[in-house]
Amino acid sequence: MSDLAFTPAVEQARLIRERKVSPVELTELYLERIERLDPQLNSFVTVAAESARAAAREAEERLPEPDLPPFHGVPISLKDLDVTAGIRTTMSSRPFADWVPEFDSAMVGRLRRAGFVFLGKTNTPEFGSRSVTESELNGACRNPWNTDLTAGGSSGGAAAALSAGLCGISQGSDGGGSIRIPASCCGVFGLKPSRGRISGAPTFGSIIEGFATSGPLGRTVKDAAALLDVQAGYEVGDPFWATPPERPFATEAGRTPGRLRIGIALAPPLAAAVDPLCEEAARAAGHLLESLGHHVEEATPDWHSDTYLEDFGTIWAGSSAYFSMAPYAAVEKLNQALSDRAEATNAKEYVSTVMRMQALARRIVAFWNDYDLLLTPGLALQPVPVGWGTEGDDVWEQFDRGWRFTPFTQVANLTGQPAASLPLFWSAEGVPIGVQLVGRPQGDAELIRVCAQLEEARPWAGRRPPVS
Repeated sequence: MSDLAFTPAVEQARLIRERKVSPVELTELYLERIERLDPQLNSFVTVAAESARAAAREAEERLPEPDLPPFHGVPISLKDLDVTAGIRTTMSSRPFADWVPEFDSAMVGRLRRAGFVFLGKTNTPEFGSRSVTESELNGACRNPWNTDLTAGGSSGGAAAALSAGLCGISQGSDGGGSIRIPASCCGVFGLKPSRGRISGAPTFGSIIEGFATSGPLGRTVKDAAALLDVQAGYEVGDPFWATPPERPFATEAGRTPGRLRIGIALAPPLAAAVDPLCEEAARAAGHLLESLGHHVEEATPDWHSDTYLEDFGTIWAGSSAYFSMAPYAAVEKLNQALSDRAEATNAKEYVSTVMRMQALARRIVAFWNDYDLLLTPGLALQPVPVGWGTEGDDVWEQFDRGWRFTPFTQVANLTGQPAASLPLFWSAEGVPIGVQLVGRPQGDAELIRVCAQLEEARPWAGRRPPVS
């Protein structure tokens, strides 16, 4: 039965349609594994066992029907930042500890219509504002490869649950690397899609100036691509709109990418020391891409800016407006500090910051006039110990430390380009070391094709962490 827990979600859907696996059987398998294994990880903050069982029974009753949705009866985990009707949504913040929304976000509604069974909500830092998943309300999420280490953030619970076989596929979100960071830490595949690919309706419009988006984490590239297919789509009033794909993203996972020109950048856009093993993983990925017929050379986008971290922090602080309904004194000190910074920034300063960042984004994107993809280390450091990202009393020092842990990820949020974390390497101690690929603007399909090619050359889905 443990093999079934690690079976890719697309394959689970096929087994259900062919009546070889029952939605009830699959849901019970995951609920049992969550109860038995998750106390070591704390990846779930709400387990919706009762509603999941009801949804699985209903899915089983509908099996004789024709034209079932693509993921009919397949269990999934949802990040606890996303609004879910009838399922507690805490955002890992004490003011929302008991909030049970009466509506779904548009993206969650798409997942329901795709046939998924919702197992529950996964752990995240308060309002997703850290690169590690630790909060005062919900505690720390731990890495299934080594529980002394972080699972990353802010979709840490999503990645840890998927890695440990507590779900077959996970939904996450990414505003500065929040899908790719935990994917790198936990040894799964994570994809941040292009800006405008997935709607933030009805709660959010331009989330953090368009930096943030929902997205998939999968055991395989095809799983993530198939989840993107059902997540994606325009909703009336969306401020951004991505061109619809020529064909389903899931079909791109089997298509040949052709010979591509790939630049590899080993120095991040802000001053941060890069662990030699993270750099070595990126170089090794470059050699692998060369062996697959691609042209790879060291080349770095024009991404240096003396005000990069300061400007990103100003815009990030502005995100506190999205959660201004929470009483100031009840939220964590970091989010209080972000709120204070936002209130101290006048409109002219904020608009000037946005304009500088937009100009920088245009400069960076020019790199893709000459290259098809950018390859970088996934993170600047190996997965850090639990507590490393939150220790000390200076919250701005914590904030700065978090960005220097993850200096390669934020660029794709700034530019709106698709980017993926691939679990191609592990340390001698058995800890995942991810690498990042950034695609051209709206180049999700091409990015998926190359990621699937790398997965075929160096498969990762068969690896199992100690907590599994």
